Amino acid sequence: MAEAHSAVAFSFAITHEGWDVNFDREVLNLVWSSGVRSWKKRLARFKNSVKNGVYPAPLQSLWAMVAIITSLHFAGFKMPYSLTDKILTLLPGKTLEWQFTACTIMAIVIWLTVIYTLRYTLKLLLMYKGWMYEQRGKNRQVSLKTKLWLLAVKILSSGGNKPLLYSYQGSLPRLPLPPVEETMKRYLRSVRPLYDDEKYTKVEKLAEEFQSGIATKLQRYLVLKSWWSSNYVSDWWEEYVYLRGRSPLIVNSNFYGIDAILMSPTQSQAARAAMIIHTCLQYRRLIERQELEPILIQGLVPLCSWQYERVFNTTRVPGVETDKIVHYNDTKHIVVYHKGRYFKVYIYHQNRILHPCEIEIQMQMILEDTSAPAAGEERLAALTAGERTAWANARTEFFFKGTNRQSLDAVEKAAFVVALDDIPYEFDENDPSKLDQYGKILLCGKGYDRWFDKSFTLCFSTNGRIGFNAEHSWADAAVMSHLWEFIISEETMSAGYGPDGHTLGTPEFNPPKPVRLQWELNASCQSAIERSYQVVQGLCNDIDLRIFMHTAYGKGLMKECRVSPDAYIQMALQLAYFRDAGKFSLTYEASMTRLYREGRTETVRPCTIESAKWVRAMEDKNVTTEQRIKLLNDACLQHQRGYQDAMCGKGIDRHLFCLYVVSKYLEVDSPFLKEVLSEPWRLSTSQTPHGQTSRLDLKKHPKCISAGGGFGPVADDGYGVSYIIAGEDLLFFHISSKKSSPVTDSSRFALAVEKALDDLKNLFADWKRIQNQKKHSANASKPEVANSNNSHTKKLESNHVGSKPEEVLSRPNEQKIPNGKDCQSSFLDSESGKSDKLSRFDSELLETKQFINKV
Repeated sequence: MAEAHSAVAFSFAITHEGWDVNFDREVLNLVWSSGVRSWKKRLARFKNSVKNGVYPAPLQSLWAMVAIITSLHFAGFKMPYSLTDKILTLLPGKTLEWQFTACTIMAIVIWLTVIYTLRYTLKLLLMYKGWMYEQRGKNRQVSLKTKLWLLAVKILSSGGNKPLLYSYQGSLPRLPLPPVEETMKRYLRSVRPLYDDEKYTKVEKLAEEFQSGIATKLQRYLVLKSWWSSNYVSDWWEEYVYLRGRSPLIVNSNFYGIDAILMSPTQSQAARAAMIIHTCLQYRRLIERQELEPILIQGLVPLCSWQYERVFNTTRVPGVETDKIVHYNDTKHIVVYHKGRYFKVYIYHQNRILHPCEIEIQMQMILEDTSAPAAGEERLAALTAGERTAWANARTEFFFKGTNRQSLDAVEKAAFVVALDDIPYEFDENDPSKLDQYGKILLCGKGYDRWFDKSFTLCFSTNGRIGFNAEHSWADAAVMSHLWEFIISEETMSAGYGPDGHTLGTPEFNPPKPVRLQWELNASCQSAIERSYQVVQGLCNDIDLRIFMHTAYGKGLMKECRVSPDAYIQMALQLAYFRDAGKFSLTYEASMTRLYREGRTETVRPCTIESAKWVRAMEDKNVTTEQRIKLLNDACLQHQRGYQDAMCGKGIDRHLFCLYVVSKYLEVDSPFLKEVLSEPWRLSTSQTPHGQTSRLDLKKHPKCISAGGGFGPVADDGYGVSYIIAGEDLLFFHISSKKSSPVTDSSRFALAVEKALDDLKNLFADWKRIQNQKKHSANASKPEVANSNNSHTKKLESNHVGSKPEEVLSRPNEQKIPNGKDCQSSFLDSESGKSDKLSRFDSELLETKQFINKV
């Protein structure tokens, strides 16, 4: 209890001799410093809010407007409608001071009018999504409409000040609500390859009944919600998909991320932990000050930054029926777990963030601490991993007051949680099982050594490798990937380790010692912990995780084939799944809707009519290579169109989900919506984005890229597949399934993916060989054609003696050159640089960006 006594700032007592007052100057000084720091942050937030409110104009433009209006007034120029004089009549006097006040008011009114005109004009421009559907390729040009649009966006967004993280939030449009008729058409088309004629006819009939019946009423409520709220999907999606879920977070919700495994900056666990913790705190400061650059597609089109607010100081608090996300504005500590014990570590001292060398001392103190865990403390976090209702009941019963409440508050109010594991994370390209185990440690750990409620837990191994486990409800994976990319790039560029593997620098003082958190866990509480642990162990033992590292080729070959890398991989997954399961299944691919305010995700359905035709053609030996290429081209075009529709608010599943929520509120049953939402996603896929920051040049540092991350399977008899296009010759696939399922096997599916990727490579190689043969044959016949042309020209000259040259040249029959649509080589021309979701349309804007630069 020594820590508790030292935390008392002052005390007083009344005795027979009078007042007895005791106080600790050091603690009072800490309280004073904390208050000053808090007020400074409030003022900074207010200042940034004002800047964001007037963007794209700089705040200094207000003083310029005041100066202009004042100068015009005293120079004798009359303002339109004599507005300055009218304002002056409302003021107490007409002295020089009051005239200046009237001019200031007039300037503010004009300034605000101009500002909001610019903001709403930019908002109207950002509603246009035609740029995303512009086709690229030879003999194709960007439409004039898109060029003018891009030019207008460039002019309006290039204000006099640098945009802050949330500067574009007020200019982002709302997510549009699609008509029910269009959603029905897209849905029926998406399920056609999955059902036989009888089943499809049944679903089609249900859709028609729904569309002509209750759908109209449900849509009206959604229209009202889309007008009233900033996003008609996000709040319901967060509540009903995440927070109301009662199943364990481990495997079912949380996801993980892996280190840049091709590098090893240091073998020291304490040094690596110190450097990464310090980098995270720098990132948090960038978010708090809004100095983190907002993500702009091609430097023009902004993405919503709303989710960054809850990266740090955030926890998911369990409830009996529904959880809630709690975010704290400020916190000055983190919590570290090591060998069954929890430590509170202060990361601010003397009004600054501790340096890496100082944090390393703190981490080393924890590693050298030999104290034993309290009874039940070691497996305490199993409560956060298990059933949500059980955790909510235990939290109310055992953690509502006293020591347990104080320690729980320390964990939940921490910036994030750090786990110093007592095992190594290993990687060996010749032993894939080590990488598989690496991923499983990050996904599950021991079932109790990650605080699964926190926004994320940083994990450090004894050999210096790192990873993270992140809770999913507060944000999507792209936001966490941005933080991870910042961490790896910053660590690479800073070169913060010495030859001995320790952090560079000399501590300026002795950092605050880690404080051991105290717990009083009785027998009933320990029984609740053990029950949750048994549930968690069952889930962890059932997970089958395989991380497949594909080194045969990567993005480089896909670009040579002039196919979108994402569409390329999705077609490979469709082929692999069909070979593995012998059928097509409903496939989920996550797409982002952050082009709209508070947008999160939408579902792309890669299993289409076109992809099914191509897969069957690949399995049919009678189909020629050129026919397969044609079908693949059609499938990729359809996939890209589906992705574009999803990003533009024309998806299927979020609209149907919201209609279902409204029907539940109205207590109306819909057989169609029940049928739709009961369909299992047996193949759930997601691409891990990278390239969200321009801080690091991957061409100079090709190994400085994470191996991606993964998640558990969505269906008990399905696969969860996460992939990252890590380089020109490198791909990573994180494949998960359940061992209890007799129809799935992650290792077997990884082999199917490898075979599908190899078949795609061979398909394009065969097609190129055929094209080269045709070209060679055409070149061989050119001399004969040239001789016949010469004789024909001589004949023309002899037949038209005395004719004008232009008349002679105009008389031979003209042959039409086939356009690009008639050529077999008209593949998608996309993703010339980055392979992540955010850069999917970067190449589509390349030509227009060059046009804008010229202007």
